[in-house]
Amino acid sequence: MLLPMFPLPSVFFPGETVALHIFEERYRQLIQDVKEKPMNFGVPAYVDGELAYGTELELKEITKTYETGEMDIVCVGRRAFRINNFHKVMDGKLYAAGMVEFLPYYDDSVTSLREKVLGLIIELYELMEVSILGLTIENFDIYQVVHKIGLSLAQEYKLLKMNYESERLLFIKAHLANTIEVLKQVNQSKEMIGMNGHFKNFDPIDFKDFKM
Repeated sequence: MLLPMFPLPSVFFPGETVALHIFEERYRQLIQDVKEKPMNFGVPAYVDGELAYGTELELKEITKTYETGEMDIVCVGRRAFRINNFHKVMDGKLYAAGMVEFLPYYDDSVTSLREKVLGLIIELYELMEVSILGLTIENFDIYQVVHKIGLSLAQEYKLLKMNYESERLLFIKAHLANTIEVLKQVNQSKEMIGMNGHFKNFDPIDFKDFKM
């Protein structure tokens, strides 16, 4: 399938609401074309010099048009794709285009794994003293929290390319476990630093079995 292309150094996910400010002439033209057709467009993620995978976006609303022609828009992510052919300029247009192949999505997750990941997310937020509202196992969608758990751009890009939900959950689970361990160590260090110069209480040592 041929999609107009709007490359960005960002990773978006299916189901994600995306707000963008459009200022370049070529992308103002792209959005006008998308609005008039209508059709969707692709945002390939530019990561580590690679432009191979991305997400199809559907334009939902142009919330503001400026006198300069710039626009604020709201889109929703639809499907992840792999680029088979990329054209820097689409025929007769200012913007790029590409032939894409949509990635399959297999929901093979089990409730116990989802519950474990959700529990780790809650633990992470508690350690950071950040409130997490309305997240339950019934409405839990990993794509809705993926930008809020400390993943790097490269990690998000790797996640986007995964076809199986179980693979995504295991990847997130490992990341959360590592992040939580680091945060616990940081908090412990902060406590130790806070004790410096203060009286310390130690448990008495029992020398009953002590030998030299």
